[in-house]
Formats: sequence, C-alpha cells, structure tokens
Amino acid sequence: MKKIEAIIRKSKFEDVKQALYDADIDWFSYWDITGLGKSTEEQVVRGQVFKSGYIQRRMISIVVRDVNTEKTVKTIIQSAQTGEQGDGKIFVYDISETYRIRNGESGPEALYNAE
Repeated sequence: MKKIEAIIRKSKFEDVKQALYDADIDWFSYWDITGLGKSTEEQVVRGQVFKSGYIQRRMISIVVRDVNTEKTVKTIIQSAQTGEQGDGKIFVYDISETYRIRNGESGPEALYNAE
C-alpha cells in the first residue's frame, strides 16, 4: 500500500478531483495549505499589485493499493499540470498497515479502492 500526497494549485483542484473520480479513485482527503517558495506570486487587490512569497496550494492525501499507485500519480500529473513553474509536487510513501475502524478489517481490504 502507498500513501500519495500531492501539493497542487488551488485552481486545478476541481480538474484533479474529477480525474481521480474518473480513474476510480473515489476517496481522499484534502486541505488548504500555504507554503514558501523561491518565486513570488503577484496578487491584484483593488487594482494594486502585491508580490507575495506565500503560495496558496491544496494538499491531497490518498492511500491506495500498490497496483493503483502508478495510475493515481499519472492521473494527478496529467490533470494538475500547466507546464508553468509552481505546478506542485507529489510524494509517495510506503504504508505498512491499514485498519478499517468500523469492522476491524486490516490490510489492503480495508481500503476503499478496488484492485
């Protein structure tokens, strides 16, 4: 099992969400995050341009069976990519155990995504 964390542009979240649903990855967590990067973003507020080192992004966290790892990563890349600097990052971690609290199932069977 793998845990996939993706940091993407907030503006691409709906595209990524739909692409994951279309790929039968229908359960994940997400939250808004703020980071610091080398580049700065310009924000226009009431006609004035402000440069900010703070970058607004969205983080997606998904745990999948090993067979779904490559499909999930490719789906995120294809749907989040703009080709511009700041598209984000994807991290993949090994997961040693998973348990479903409701009924005590463990291992890959406790995950929502099918093989």
